[in-house]
Amino acid sequence: MIIDFHTHTFPDKIAGAALSKLSESSGTVPFTTGTNASLAESMRRAGVDLSVVLPVATNPAKVAHINEISASLDGKDALCHFGCMHPNVEDIEDEVRHIASLGLRGIKIHPVYQDTDLDDERYVRILAACGEAGLIVVTHSGLDIGFPGVVRCSPAAARRAIRTAGPVTLVLAHMGGWRNWDEVAENIADTTCYIDTSFSLGRLTPISDGRYSEEELQMLREDEFVSLVRALGAERVLFGTDSPWSDQETALRDVTALALTDGEKELILGGNAARLLGL
Repeated sequence: MIIDFHTHTFPDKIAGAALSKLSESSGTVPFTTGTNASLAESMRRAGVDLSVVLPVATNPAKVAHINEISASLDGKDALCHFGCMHPNVEDIEDEVRHIASLGLRGIKIHPVYQDTDLDDERYVRILAACGEAGLIVVTHSGLDIGFPGVVRCSPAAARRAIRTAGPVTLVLAHMGGWRNWDEVAENIADTTCYIDTSFSLGRLTPISDGRYSEEELQMLREDEFVSLVRALGAERVLFGTDSPWSDQETALRDVTALALTDGEKELILGGNAARLLGL
């Protein structure tokens, strides 16, 4: 079973505008139209059996509404919808309990978009509450391509946060920290954190020539990627694409081609995710 643990979609009526804005700010090409239907079609082409959709709340007022929509969509079109949280929600613990009552299996947070460091007390409360409720937490980690130079979740901050919060299933997106990869093994290897593979292997796909230098286009090389997998152990790595910002078919092919054992690939491409999701 192939599971993409990191995808994004938008409501049909705003998907076009949202993708246009994000594409311009990031300077990268989207590979779907951003709708649930286009993600389902991408999955069909790639041979992905299930995708986890991760919504992001840019302000606390949107959290409850987004979570209700996620609950209404969860399980349709082979999509597992997570909820969202924001550090400025008035009653963090109450909202986390509500998310769990909706039947959602996890949440997404985005320290850069939410302008808060992951080891801030409010995020630590979110992590602790999710641990108690049995919810998975996926967080953006490292730099964000749309916010040059801004790091709100470094590998070191993730280490501090999870050690303060206590037991929780925390997934650090983008191989533990986008363009902070040289800090991941030292800070994360001896924690319980998972990492996902999204938007980390190979090269960016820019919207125009000259937008990025040759050095900026390169993400992790294959040998660097494999070294990170081995440093943490394949049992803590989840296949993710960040669709629509990576093509699922290409991302799956690239991970399959890595110099990993068949057993390691089986864990990364679906085994670990199935275990976390209780499938």
